[in-house]
Amino acid sequence: MPETDYYKILGVGKNAAEDEIKKKYRKLAMKYHPDHTKGDKAAEDKFKEISEAYAVLSDKEKRKQYDTFGSNGFHQRFSQEDIFRDFDLGSIFKEFGFGGGGFSQGRGGGMRFSFGDNGSFGRRHAGPSQAQLKGPDLVYELPLSLKEVATGTRKTISFKHGGRSEKITVKIPAGMLSGKKLRLAGKGEKSQYGGPPGDLFILSKVQPDSVFRAEEHDLHIVRDIKVSEAILGTTIHVSTIDDKELSLTIPPGTRHKTKMRIPGQGLPEMQKKSKGHLYVHIHVEMPKKLSGEQEKLVKKLAEAGL
Repeated sequence: MPETDYYKILGVGKNAAEDEIKKKYRKLAMKYHPDHTKGDKAAEDKFKEISEAYAVLSDKEKRKQYDTFGSNGFHQRFSQEDIFRDFDLGSIFKEFGFGGGGFSQGRGGGMRFSFGDNGSFGRRHAGPSQAQLKGPDLVYELPLSLKEVATGTRKTISFKHGGRSEKITVKIPAGMLSGKKLRLAGKGEKSQYGGPPGDLFILSKVQPDSVFRAEEHDLHIVRDIKVSEAILGTTIHVSTIDDKELSLTIPPGTRHKTKMRIPGQGLPEMQKKSKGHLYVHIHVEMPKKLSGEQEKLVKKLAEAGL
C-alpha cells in the first residue's frame, strides 16, 4: 500500500500546531471546494484528499496513532468510516459561506460519504457492516535498560482494557531499541460493534545508562588513561554490555579523545544475528598538581626535547 503523507498533503510540518493545520486546511478548502470548482473532477478529488488529511491531523488521538504507526499501520487500524466518524466541518464551512458540496467519496471497502448542507460529512452507505469493525488498539510504553536490549528479557506488565486490569508476561527479544514495537493480537479494546478486539502494542523506551551511551546499535564508552600511558602505550581492560572483559591495546602516542572501535560488541539488531560496534573514547588525564619528584622528571623530559 502506498504511503499517505497527510502532512505533505496539507503542506505543514510534522510539528505543526493545531492552528496552523486549520489555517492551511481553510486555504486549500477555499481553493478546491466544489462550490468554487463545479464539475472539476480533479479538484473534487483533491478536496476529498485534504479533508481526509484534516480529519486525521485535527483529531489528537488519530494524529497520535498516525505519528506512532505511520501511514500503512494507521490505515490497518482505521477504516475511512473511522476517520470521518463524528467529523463535522460545519463551523469552518460556515465561515467560508459554503453550501453543500453534494458529492460522495468512495474509498475504503465501499465506504461512501457525502457533504451535507452544513458541510459536515455524513455516511451514505457502508460496504462492510459495522459488526466487522475492529476495536481500538492500545499502546503500552515499556522502559528497558541497555542490558535488557542487549540480551533480551521477560517483562510482566499490567494494563487496563475492556474495563478491567490484566497482567501478562511478554518476551522481549534482543535488539528492541527505542521506538520498536511488539504486537499482541487481540489484547486491545473491545469493538463497540461486536467485531474482533484491537491489538496491544508494546513500545520500547530505552533508559539512559550510567556507563554506556547508545547510538542506534553502536555503543560508546569512555576510558581514562595516564599521560605516561598515552606516551608509552599500554593495555587496558574494557567491559562490554554483556559483562565480558576485553583487552584493548593502546598504542604509543595515543592522543586525547582518540576513538577506538571493537567490532561486534554493540547492541544486536532485532531478529538478526548482526550487532553494532563498541567505541572506546580514550581520555588522557592531565594531573592538576605534580609532586616534587614528578615535576623534576617532567623538567628532565622537557630538557630532552619532549
